[in-house]
Amino acid sequence: MPEGKLKKVSIICSKGSLDGAYPALFLANGARMEGIEVNVFFTFFGMDAITKKKMKKIRISTVGNPALALPGTSLGMPTWLGAIPGMSAIATAMMKRTMEKLDIPPIDEFIEMISAAGGKLWACKASVDMFGLKEEDFCDEVDGILTVGDFYDLSEGAEIIFT
Repeated sequence: MPEGKLKKVSIICSKGSLDGAYPALFLANGARMEGIEVNVFFTFFGMDAITKKKMKKIRISTVGNPALALPGTSLGMPTWLGAIPGMSAIATAMMKRTMEKLDIPPIDEFIEMISAAGGKLWACKASVDMFGLKEEDFCDEVDGILTVGDFYDLSEGAEIIFT
């Protein structure tokens, strides 16, 4: 770890669920608020957070999420309960209500805030090609499409965080 204050961070967002995308967005926004240079690299399903058609439809993952608690308790939700049809929609609605009460912006607004604060947002070229996406499929805040090598070059001197 470099000595002194952190100056640059590169965050990799690889998950396309609310509980997968928000950690990267919180970290990126917090870094910008501290004056830290930020690059966020969206890969695989993490690209849903920057894809126009999907960014407002992202849900919480209820299956295989052992940390997800039953409403009003600290008890973990059994995997079988998360698999019940409609459970993801219910959990998502509950989570969004809680986030709204806490003044946590929806993903599309969070992306706008990070970009407006100077954070850079990048799509992974390999994932873009794999999913048949094009530059116009992404929200306007995306700075471009990078190869992994380009991302590493851009990340020189940065702490890299994988979410």
